[in-house]
Amino acid sequence: MGDRETHNHSEVTDFILVGFRVRPELHILLFLLFLLVYAMILLGNVGMMVIIMTDPRLNTPMYFFLGNLSFIDLFYSSVIAPKAMINFWSESKSISFAGCVTQLFLFALFIVTEGFLLAAMVYDRFIAICNPLLYTVQMSTRVCVQLVAGSYFCGCITSVLQTSMTFTLSFCASRTIDHFYCDIRPLQRLSCSDLFTPKMVSFTFSVLIVFPTIIVIIVSYLYIVTTVLKIPSTEGRQKAFSTCSSHLGVVSVLYGAVFFVYLTPDRFPELSKVASLCYTLLTPMLNPLIYSLRNKDVKEALYKLLEKKSTIL
Repeated sequence: MGDRETHNHSEVTDFILVGFRVRPELHILLFLLFLLVYAMILLGNVGMMVIIMTDPRLNTPMYFFLGNLSFIDLFYSSVIAPKAMINFWSESKSISFAGCVTQLFLFALFIVTEGFLLAAMVYDRFIAICNPLLYTVQMSTRVCVQLVAGSYFCGCITSVLQTSMTFTLSFCASRTIDHFYCDIRPLQRLSCSDLFTPKMVSFTFSVLIVFPTIIVIIVSYLYIVTTVLKIPSTEGRQKAFSTCSSHLGVVSVLYGAVFFVYLTPDRFPELSKVASLCYTLLTPMLNPLIYSLRNKDVKEALYKLLEKKSTIL
């Protein structure tokens, strides 16, 4: 390939985000849909964090993890949604090189952190149900902080390595990213470098992230189900299963989409975009709804907060 056809990554000043390949008149509908979902993400996750921080009754390990989950959902959806909405109206649909690097780095950081945090949450439920007498010891404040800090550490290390590896590639004449945000696979499609090593490293990272956390989740749930089935009262079993069913639903949606996007052959770009919506917008929107509507303590804390606001007004 000639010099005019190939550009080194250092010469690239911006990229073009194609987004969804739909008719132009549908862009307004997509914009409104993204705006509605993003507004619900902001309202739900900010509301969840405020409720958890203001109600002393929610000062427990489970709600500490839920507060961090809301924080992560809020920020990594904010890395994706606003730029996608701007591009529905923009003619150029461009994103600067630095902006693309930042978007990929922050998205990778938060999505990997969420995977480890979800594993920590199911471990918390495992201790609460299977070893309730040791719960306060095994899930002390120090342990909870270490689990959250460890999740962020793993996310940061993975993000630094993946981002640096991706943007040291040489990009060919095309700078058009066939996605609605900067992601590893669409960027690799633009490269004229040898992709064997980067693809193997990306696949290895995905396996190292996804499978250990899935194993922790599956093993924990097996012990949880075994313990719950031994509970004599039907009400007790229903309460225990209700506590875990919300988390299991979130995990299934998130990991199912991640598995399809990152651990299957890169043959269906349009399907990958749709699957990406599950973890960029759908789960951040559903998490606060699921954990609040199905949680008696959160609903009572919300009512208490609303009553306090109404009395002040």
